[in-house]
Amino acid sequence: MIAIGFEGSANKLGIGIIKDDEILSNVRHTYITPPGEGFLPRETAQHHREHVLPVLKKALEDAKLTLKDVDVICYTKGPGMGAPLTVAALVARTVAQLYNKPIVAVNHCVGHIEMGRLITKSNNPIALYVSGGNTQIIAYSQQRYRIFGETIDIAVGNCLDRFARLLNLSNDPSPGYNIEQLAKKGTKFAPLPYVVKGMDVSFSGILSHAEERIEGWLKSKEYTAEDLCFSLQETVFAMLIEITERAMAHVGSSEVLIVGGVGCNERLQEMMGVMCRERGATLYATDERFCIDNGVMIAVAGLLQFKAEGRSTAWNKTNCVQRFRTDDVLVTWRD
Repeated sequence: MIAIGFEGSANKLGIGIIKDDEILSNVRHTYITPPGEGFLPRETAQHHREHVLPVLKKALEDAKLTLKDVDVICYTKGPGMGAPLTVAALVARTVAQLYNKPIVAVNHCVGHIEMGRLITKSNNPIALYVSGGNTQIIAYSQQRYRIFGETIDIAVGNCLDRFARLLNLSNDPSPGYNIEQLAKKGTKFAPLPYVVKGMDVSFSGILSHAEERIEGWLKSKEYTAEDLCFSLQETVFAMLIEITERAMAHVGSSEVLIVGGVGCNERLQEMMGVMCRERGATLYATDERFCIDNGVMIAVAGLLQFKAEGRSTAWNKTNCVQRFRTDDVLVTWRD
């Protein structure tokens, strides 16, 4: 079966097409703001409206298909930013009605997990889901993706983005990527708050701490921008690895899968790899093609759901939900 996925929950607009387990196309367009600025819902939605049809056309061209060839339409129901979510959902609904195709509403987080499982061929891993809007430790049990721990305030990706703004770093290609490159040149560690509370983590205090001191640090040359990026990564990634290892011990898992936009950070993968080797476990991760929000992951999860249930989402339920929890989804396609 052929499925097309529409993703637009944040600043990345993605449309991807799959044929069963084969990826036919994966097209993405990113809304990039000036240095020091974040992206707001209204402007992000406007970006998606302007680019959704060219992205759709390119995805179909890459796959060498037309919409008549597609068997099922999949879209991101949530979580995400309301206005951008509705743009992708509206286009998906329109396509489904025009071509009389079934439509499936997909949880964004579940899309990341199923995409990761498909690409890496991992079996039943503990999933570390790290992105601009979400930070969760997840394990599968009894037809649910159970959340073992999560952020109690902001997501790790949002922490990186806002830290980049303090340093006035470029948003092209992304703030997190530019922090990663500067961190490779850092040599001096600046102590930052390390906040792990049981299985949960907190990142807002790190930002508050940095906001109060960053100007003085740079002005006195006590630390360079490279040192601060290095220190931030080492601190927040160590927090994530601690709760991941604790979840592995709890369920007896020997696999870790990193998903979400922050998951393509090479230093995070390196640090997680060390922990996994010490435990005799296997680390699974992907690159920016599949870690960063994309339409393929929505198509993958949507097709799994459609095949398992044999029916599409009811039209009165093809809405968007900004706070759509990972563990709200009944995972009908797994035992």
